[in-house]
Amino acid sequence: MTEPLPLLIESSIEIAWDYLERTGELGDAMVAGRFLSDTIELMVRRGERRRLMLANKAITAYQQFRRQTEHPILASA
Repeated sequence: MTEPLPLLIESSIEIAWDYLERTGELGDAMVAGRFLSDTIELMVRRGERRRLMLANKAITAYQQFRRQTEHPILASA
């Protein structure tokens, strides 16, 4: 039996959130929550149903997002 999609999304977000919080990478809670939610929901819409895969990919995407927003590449004039 498969887990209902809202519970799958919620548990995947919780796994990702807990990891990022424990490692000190969470940053702004509002930004993190929205990013993780949007990222995981998009993957679910594309057919991914493995909770740990959803969480791990969302973590990686969030870490990359944080690196890009903390150190934006300056465009040369």
